[in-house]
Amino acid sequence: MIEPYTAVGLVPTVRGVRRRAEIRTNLEHLADLMAAASWLSSLDLPVKLVAVPEGALQGFTDEVFDLDHERYAEEVAIDIPGEETAFLGELARHWGVYLIAQAKARHEAFPGRFFNVGFVIDPAGQVILRHHKVVPLLPVEHSMTPFDVFDRWVELYGRTLDAFYPVVDTPIGRIGILMANEGSYPENARGLAMNGAEILYRAAYPHPHTGNEFFEIQNRARALDNNVYIIAPNMGTYYLEQDSALPIDTFGGQSMIVDYKGRIIGRHAYGSGSSYVAGTIDIEALRRFRAAALWDNWMKDLETEQYQLIYEKPVYPKNLYRDRPPYKHAAYRTEVIERQRRLMYERGIWVPPTDGPTGNGAG
Repeated sequence: MIEPYTAVGLVPTVRGVRRRAEIRTNLEHLADLMAAASWLSSLDLPVKLVAVPEGALQGFTDEVFDLDHERYAEEVAIDIPGEETAFLGELARHWGVYLIAQAKARHEAFPGRFFNVGFVIDPAGQVILRHHKVVPLLPVEHSMTPFDVFDRWVELYGRTLDAFYPVVDTPIGRIGILMANEGSYPENARGLAMNGAEILYRAAYPHPHTGNEFFEIQNRARALDNNVYIIAPNMGTYYLEQDSALPIDTFGGQSMIVDYKGRIIGRHAYGSGSSYVAGTIDIEALRRFRAAALWDNWMKDLETEQYQLIYEKPVYPKNLYRDRPPYKHAAYRTEVIERQRRLMYERGIWVPPTDGPTGNGAG
């Protein structure tokens, strides 16, 4: 039986990174923040799970400054496992917790490229799960995804849920990773849930979308749809460069933990500075609910053969970066976004506004 425990999401202040060695500053801050969060949050129930938000190690320098993909892969992206995960592994060992984090990382099968990788470290300090982000922040994020090299990815890992939506079974529950923009699409949470997930890590999301409730609506809906816990710590304030004089609240707070009925059970609304969010995880209650509910344990009722009709025609192009690095910002808008808009109009799925298909010149 899994006893109830406390999960903690860190809300760190981060400095943007242009060289791998600069990650150390952010790691040392995480160590201090984790000490405060783990100590104070354990005054109720023991802390057994700590989540570090996306961007906490390297920031978002590649997106903000539209950096060259291959140069970033060489100078900033890390290896998993590697020096940085070893540092985090020491923290997991010291505090006796499972730790979830994220980094832009290289892959041995794709030289000169990097992926956005979420990972889980166990209390022994070992990486026990790697999840390669399947949907980046498409207009600006330069990370590769498995879908960008779909055919090769299937050759390497198979055409299975484990290849795209891996889940790790631990003594505190089954954990999956749903980073940032992945959670904007309900299919990604469903893929993890159908692979057995009970706890989803979902971090981080930028302002104004947090302040306009996108983040909360998505987190609560994904948790309720799939009867899973969602741990969603957002970033704290952000220094664009290592030597920036002042930080910016780029993310807008709204860190939360959501239970399997879509209820917020931990919240930290403030976005400036460094802090943390905490809430109780009760895996046995989740499992009893799934076993006993007659109606709102929704996944038992999936009419999968019918739903397949929705997805029969391809929409977003696979293998987009099989033979080239990801586009920079302007080229992506021209080569991909505009093409995708036209596709929706040509198929009659969308109706263009009266002032033209781009809506009064926007985008």
